[in-house]
Amino acid sequence: MDRLLDRDWNGPLRYPDPAVEVLDERFAGCVVGNAALERLWVGGRWNEGPVWFGDSNALLWSDIPNNRMLRWQADTGVVAEFRTDSNYANGNTRDRQGRLITCEHGARRVTRTELDGSLTILLDRYEGKLLNAPNDVVVHPDGGIWFTDPGYGTLGHYEGHKGELELPTRVYRIDPDTGAATVMDESLEKPNGLAFSPDFTTLYVSDTGASHRPGHPRQIHQFSVKDDLTLGPGTVFCDMGKAMPDGFRVDMLGNVWSSAGWAGPGQDGVHVFAPDGDKIGAIHLPEGVSNLCFGGLKRNRLFITGGQSLYSLYVDVQGVPYI
Repeated sequence: MDRLLDRDWNGPLRYPDPAVEVLDERFAGCVVGNAALERLWVGGRWNEGPVWFGDSNALLWSDIPNNRMLRWQADTGVVAEFRTDSNYANGNTRDRQGRLITCEHGARRVTRTELDGSLTILLDRYEGKLLNAPNDVVVHPDGGIWFTDPGYGTLGHYEGHKGELELPTRVYRIDPDTGAATVMDESLEKPNGLAFSPDFTTLYVSDTGASHRPGHPRQIHQFSVKDDLTLGPGTVFCDMGKAMPDGFRVDMLGNVWSSAGWAGPGQDGVHVFAPDGDKIGAIHLPEGVSNLCFGGLKRNRLFITGGQSLYSLYVDVQGVPYI
C-alpha cells in the first residue's frame, strides 16, 4: 500500500479502490465496489473527534494543536472554523436532543453546546479534583454521557497545558438527571476511544497505553453493560498488533471500525472487526488515523480524521445513530 503515498487525490481511480482491502466475506458485504476513498481536506495538525450533523448537512471535528474546531459543509465542500480557542477540544458527539458534547483537553472538562450556542460545563472535577483531560465521549439511549479520561492533554503544551494528573485514568458516566459522575472502569492504562454495540449491551474501549509505556498491548477491550448500567469485567475484544487503536465507531451489524496509527505504511488507516473480534477488512491510508464516524443522509458515509487530513468513503452498511 506504499503507492497510496503517491496517489493523485484529484484524479480518476480504477474501481475497486485498492485502498479498501477485504480480508473476509463478511466485509465484502459492507463495501461498495464503485466507491473510492476521498481526501476532502488537508491542513490540520492532529484532527480528531468527527461528528455528523445531519440537520445542517455538515461534519464537525477538532484540530487539537491548532486549538480550534472545523466544519465541512457537504453541499459546498467548504471547510471553515466552527470554534476558535476551543480549549484544545478533542472528542465530540451529540446527545439525545442533538446538542454537541465535547471533551476539552485545555480546560480539563466535558461541555455541552446549547442550541443557542452557549456553553454548559457538564463536568470538570470529580470528588473535588480536576479531571485529567477528557478524551472521547458517547451517549447512551438513557441520556447518560460516557467519556474517557486518559490525560493526554496534560502531557505537554502541544495538545493542552502541561500539568499533573490528580485522578486515575478512568471511564466515567454523567447521569442525565442529576449531573453526577460515576466511575465505570479504571482497569485500563489509557482508556481512549469508546462506543456501544447496536443493542447497547456491550461497551468497547480502546487502551492506548502503548503511547505512554512501550510494549503495552495495543488492544480494544469489551465490557458487558448490565441492566443497572454497571459494567462486567473487561476482556480483550481484539489485539491490533503494531497499529494503535484510538477512536472508533460501530455499524448496525455490530462491526467495529477502528482507527489505526503509528504502525507505518500497510497498517495505518482503518481496521474493521466483526462482532466476534475477527479482523475482516481494512482501509489503507497514507497517514495515521485518529478517529472516524458514520454520517451522510443515510449514515452510510464513513468520515475519517487522519493526522493532517479529512477523508470519506461510502460504504454499504449504516453506523449506529447518535440520536
